[in-house]
Amino acid sequence: MGEINFFPDDLEIKDQKIILRLDLNVPIKDKIIKDDTRITLCLPFINKLIQKKAKIIIISHLGRPKGINIPELSLIPVYKYLKDALKTNVYFFRGTFNDETKEKFSHLKGGEIILIENIRFFKEENEDDHIFSKKLGELGNIYINDAFSCSHRKQASVHNITKFVKKCYAGPLLKKEITAINLVIKNKKKPVTCIIGGSKISTKINVITNLLKKVDNLIIVGAMANNFFVYKNFNVGKSLIEKNTKEIIEDIYKVAEINNCGILIPEDCKVGIDFDGSGKNKNLTEVEDNEIILDIGFKSIKNIQKKINESNTVLWNGPAGYFENENFSKGTMSIAESISKNTLEKSLISVLGGGDTLAAVNKSNNKLTFSHLSTAGGAFLEYLEGKDLPGISVLK
Repeated sequence: MGEINFFPDDLEIKDQKIILRLDLNVPIKDKIIKDDTRITLCLPFINKLIQKKAKIIIISHLGRPKGINIPELSLIPVYKYLKDALKTNVYFFRGTFNDETKEKFSHLKGGEIILIENIRFFKEENEDDHIFSKKLGELGNIYINDAFSCSHRKQASVHNITKFVKKCYAGPLLKKEITAINLVIKNKKKPVTCIIGGSKISTKINVITNLLKKVDNLIIVGAMANNFFVYKNFNVGKSLIEKNTKEIIEDIYKVAEINNCGILIPEDCKVGIDFDGSGKNKNLTEVEDNEIILDIGFKSIKNIQKKINESNTVLWNGPAGYFENENFSKGTMSIAESISKNTLEKSLISVLGGGDTLAAVNKSNNKLTFSHLSTAGGAFLEYLEGKDLPGISVLK
């Protein structure tokens, strides 16, 4: 397939109706936005479209309501945020999509915005429904997907909608995401080190196998590392492990050897009796039956820092431990600070992805610097895996 069709800056869009697919899926509790990162990232482009007097129709989702109107997952808090943040008229559409819907959007003037209620309140969205996609597409003359994090899903507002709009483009945030990940997998500056955490190895096996062919070092942290400890016959006590991973891990080591990729796993850890405890540093040979491995240990931190210092590109997805308890956040924070230091001082290319990784980094008291922070989780990993994402393939 051809190249992605990115939105051109010089396109004349005055009084054109632009359907803008964004990811405004922010954490909301008691109708209050807890982290506005995803919204603030979208504001510069929205403002640009306002200045050019485009008529803007924003589509987004919140959570996974699965076609049911759940009040807690309404985009009303996001609508109020946008009303305060943007110097223009912002309207909120809570209706259904039928033959009269297009007429209801006809009052929109250049530079004004309509935010559509949570698109996942409609079951047709998840089904990538043809008729529903047509009703959405008929609302605008131009479609822009600026939601990379949703682009791995075959859903109406990112996939089939493109059949019913004359001009379809990828937005600047989507372009930034793809450019950053390509710095790791295509236009890489060697040596490349990849740090993978999280709990399940089975969900990331394809990503890991693909990365082994493209990177120089793979560092396994988090609960995922527990499976490697079991493979090497260490006792992991009550730690989280996955069953039947022996063959998966054997394959990982084989593929790594063929591709001359070094694998680094922790050599010590921090354990607790429960998730709320204070923790104790132990060698892997010392873990007792009633203990849980909740972070990497001091030696492992030094080994990982050394590897980061020797690298020119680092990709990081998944925390090193149970960072929610600061007693078990040392490993994750040390990795973050080491990557940040090298990014600032040695021009390290650093790409971080996944919700948990970002949540951990946001807990730091220090100002950290990275080449790129990706808000995407599943799409980030699938693109790394080399998959052609449905929401991107339709923009080529």
